[in-house]
Amino acid sequence: MIVQPKVRGFICTTAHPIGCRKNVEEQINYVKSKPACHVGKKVLVIGCSTGYGLASRIAAAYGSGAATLGIMFEKQASGKRTATPGWYNTKAFETFAEKDGLYAKTINGDAFSDEIKEQTISVIKEDLEKVDLVIYSLAAPRRTTADGTVYSSVLKTTGTEFTNKNLNLMNNTIAEATIPPASEEEITATIKVMGGEDWKEWIRALNAADVLEENAVTVAYSYIGPELTYPVYKNGTIGKAKDHLYQTSQEINKEWQNNGLQAFVSVNKALVTQASCAIPIVPLYMTLLYKVMKKHNLHEGCIEQITRLFTEKMNNHTFITDEIGRLRVDDYELREDIQQEVMKLWEQADTDTIQELGDLDGYWEDFYHLFGFAVKDVDYEADVDIDI
Repeated sequence: MIVQPKVRGFICTTAHPIGCRKNVEEQINYVKSKPACHVGKKVLVIGCSTGYGLASRIAAAYGSGAATLGIMFEKQASGKRTATPGWYNTKAFETFAEKDGLYAKTINGDAFSDEIKEQTISVIKEDLEKVDLVIYSLAAPRRTTADGTVYSSVLKTTGTEFTNKNLNLMNNTIAEATIPPASEEEITATIKVMGGEDWKEWIRALNAADVLEENAVTVAYSYIGPELTYPVYKNGTIGKAKDHLYQTSQEINKEWQNNGLQAFVSVNKALVTQASCAIPIVPLYMTLLYKVMKKHNLHEGCIEQITRLFTEKMNNHTFITDEIGRLRVDDYELREDIQQEVMKLWEQADTDTIQELGDLDGYWEDFYHLFGFAVKDVDYEADVDIDI
């Protein structure tokens, strides 16, 4: 089958198996080119198939020599429908890991469920005995709890609506957009999905089953962003959820301090995801940010971020944190000179100037890379087997 990108709105409905494999290979080669680190030897990655979760698995395996067990929720190819990119990414990673003598096993299912937690514990006991690093990198729009209640997250403000410039990615025009405030029910639901409750349930289940090493470490990923995006992120519904995530890290540290478990939130930089494409105001900020950070040779993708996290911020159980105990790899993004330059471009940006001021090509390149497209040295006119 010849696979081409089919983009509808902010979603690509196809994925390219060869492009995804090439992306994974490039990330592996990047980690191999950097100094080795020690963050764990038996690593569980909850949400392992794309983005920061995939990068974490690759960096742990090829930077720290770790055996990795991953949890994903992906779909295999069916008929003329390709598999999801996370499926192809994971199959590629497992193939490379096996060739290189690294343990890599993946469980496919709803990480929020008790069933997947129990299945994970069973695999750990059988194959690894215990794990010493747990990465929590779930990105899901909804969550079904044990009692059957379904919670859906929203990306809205809290308190009042917010209006600012917005980039229409379909035609590269700039106009104002307004984000409405969330109801209390929507805020609660977003915290249920994107906060720390499930993270803590994972740690509680792993600890109760005695599959956590003494002095184990667990890390969950977050984002803060600049003051410009505070109404959308930091002070919005997602910010409330991320506040809950941080509070949960403190609760985990307190509850399991006797066995030396340490929990951290890592604050990462803004990157292109399917979710970020759909949030008004954010894509314009990111196109300008990309332009400035590339100009200063500071731009990083997921694998560069996580490699720096593992090698510089948490290597050998030496944790470099901010004043309240968070790991920070958003430090380049939030550097004062970078933000001043981005804000200057923000004031100048309009439909006539965005092509010059923003990195639109880089933004779209990252978007297509999510699905295995626009990858160098891949023949997109070739017939490929989509059923992997």
